[in-house]
Amino acid sequence: MCANVFGVLKSLFGKPFDGGKRMDHGGTQQQQQQPPPPSMEQQYPPQHPAMMRLYEVHKEVTSLGPQVCTFSGLQNDRDYKRLERDLTRLLLEVDQVDTEGKMELQGARKRAAQEVEGLLRYLEENATHPSRLAIEELSNEARRLIDQRVVVPQRSGGVAEIDDELVESLQQLVLRLTQVKTEGRVPLRKARYRALTRLCAVQDVMEGRTQQQTLSLPLSGETHAAVHCINQVMAKVSVARSQLVALLMGLSGRDSCAHLSRLLMEMQVELDALDVSGNAAIRNYRKQVVEEINGLLKHLDLEGEGEDTRRYDLAQNNSIREIEAVRAHVSHLREGVLRHSMMGELGFRPKAELQSLLTHLDQVETAKNPCIREARRRAVVEVQAIITFLDLREALVCRQPGPGEHPSHRAVWLVLGSLSDLQAQVLGFDGKRADKSYMMLEELLTKQLLTLDAVDPQGDEGTKVARKQAVKFAQNILNYLDMKTDEWEY
Repeated sequence: MCANVFGVLKSLFGKPFDGGKRMDHGGTQQQQQQPPPPSMEQQYPPQHPAMMRLYEVHKEVTSLGPQVCTFSGLQNDRDYKRLERDLTRLLLEVDQVDTEGKMELQGARKRAAQEVEGLLRYLEENATHPSRLAIEELSNEARRLIDQRVVVPQRSGGVAEIDDELVESLQQLVLRLTQVKTEGRVPLRKARYRALTRLCAVQDVMEGRTQQQTLSLPLSGETHAAVHCINQVMAKVSVARSQLVALLMGLSGRDSCAHLSRLLMEMQVELDALDVSGNAAIRNYRKQVVEEINGLLKHLDLEGEGEDTRRYDLAQNNSIREIEAVRAHVSHLREGVLRHSMMGELGFRPKAELQSLLTHLDQVETAKNPCIREARRRAVVEVQAIITFLDLREALVCRQPGPGEHPSHRAVWLVLGSLSDLQAQVLGFDGKRADKSYMMLEELLTKQLLTLDAVDPQGDEGTKVARKQAVKFAQNILNYLDMKTDEWEY
């Protein structure tokens, strides 16, 4: 739709055409070029009041179009209200253009009105899109978590509760954000990317924190004076960290990025002025604090981060291209594995090639972009699914149970045989969750889990271990099936 914004009045003017017949000098009747009918431009030159007003509207629409097409906020945002107000004003101005009852001018006015109405509709659709609201809800959930566990304790003079549970909760929110569907819409991609970058920045800030320390050096029987100064700066850095987290999550009403940046720069100047010559331990301590300040400063430029479309529109990203190339190779290998498996041929085992693809994926540069990280993770899962399928098939073929095998252990292996057949179907599945084949596979895999749950090890340790591994294997197949059908996008 936005591609048409810049063609608001392209269809206002007609083109002349040739027709009719003429006579040559000898009186012979020949095809004659008649004067073309007057075009709209000739009938209504640019100086015509109606055309002049429509041109003025066109210029404003051309200016507002890109802003509308990249707006990623909500209806209560200031920029939304400004754009809505300007477009509504243009619509009223178009409606007031005097067409003098001429059909051609009426058509031009109608087309101009349709363009403005299209922008208004596009603006509203993106601001109220279910995916945009989902992004906002996940962002609010992250804000509540950070406010409760980090910001409030710091502001009240306490200690932020940063533990594994908080880190895991944030990671889950990041994962859920990457799975929000954008339907390829630039505003939705931009909103998702901005939310992700801020949440990932908060993770980096919390993971990169330096513990305050006191170095006791026996110089003249007293602690070195520089240590006390560095500790004071470290206390200020701790406060700045809390302010930065609040800024990133939109929890700071008074602080600004510029103000915090100035404070951090002043801390650096204060540290640079310290005389720590001849004291390697203190120099290292100061260096550690300076590095933490630099780490906080690098997150203060996120305000314009989402303006670069290359960051969130990943179709042309080199890392994504690498991952897609690997996935295409994996797809080819998967087809070969399944084809040979159906024919009962076990000679085709491209395991070494699959392992090399895993190594390749591990070396793909993600630039800490959560969407690229998720794309790489999913590609790794696809490779691992084929490797586990090959390993289980080989284990089933090579299995030679002895006469003294425990009955429960044999029962687990029977389930593994069924799981191997089901995994082959899952590997070849290329449908959606609403498909009957998906529901059938999900039901059959769930039945195998119930069968494993009913196996009584009767105290046999080997059976306990085998059952546990089989349950994990079945759950991994279910997770892989779920991943293949979640319609994830970059």
